[in-house]
Order: sequence, then structure tokens, then C-alpha cells
Amino acid sequence: MAEFDSDNNERKNEIYSIPIRAGKRTYFFDVKATRSDELYLTITESKRRFSNENGKFFYEKHKIFLYKEDFEKFTAGINDAIHFIRTGERPVLSEAIDDLENDPKHINPDSQEKEIHLDVSFDDLKSNDE
Repeated sequence: MAEFDSDNNERKNEIYSIPIRAGKRTYFFDVKATRSDELYLTITESKRRFSNENGKFFYEKHKIFLYKEDFEKFTAGINDAIHFIRTGERPVLSEAIDDLENDPKHINPDSQEKEIHLDVSFDDLKSNDE
């Protein structure tokens, strides 16, 4: 399925791709294959930015790799978040969130209550040029 391109020494493993243009951003949904031909999804957010240092435009990209075994929980989580944004109603906890809350790695051992701790940085959300 995958082939090697000697021109740029990159593994060509892209099977299917669809770009979604949304305002100043473009999202790419790319189906790719591992060396063992297992399919996975990459979701890339691309934004055009201007560099004051060199006076040129560049594309800032953020990428998520999503594997088959995580599709169901990812879909449940994103659907719950979208439901909340659209309606303001907190959905009944999906199985994805319930599993995360019960995962000992995400429970604060110093607290009597469960807390969810995720290593996520949203620094890019603070930009004023959107």
C-alpha cells in the first residue's frame, strides 16, 4: 500500500484525503497506513500566519493522530462537546468520558473527589488575529 519516494525521502502512506476550508483555517482529514498496512486518521489544522522576523507568510499546523481503536470514544467525546456548545445542556456522560473519569491515571490521589487532568495547551486560542 505504501511506497517510497526517493525525491523527498518521505514515506508515501496517504490513502485518502479531504480538505475542509473554514474561514482562516483549513482542516485536512487524511487516512494513512502504517508499515503494517493498519489504517489511521490524521486531522490537521492549518492556519496561514505572517512572520515579522523574515517578512514572509508560513503555515502553522497542528496535528492529531487517531487510531481505529479510539474512533468510538473520540466520536462520543466530540459529539458530547458539540451537543453542549449547541444547546448549553450538559449531555449525560458518554462512555468515553466515564471511562476517562474512572481511569486511575486521571484521578488526583491527594483529593477525595475525582478530577480529570489532561495535558493540553490552548495557547493558540489567545491570538487576536482571528
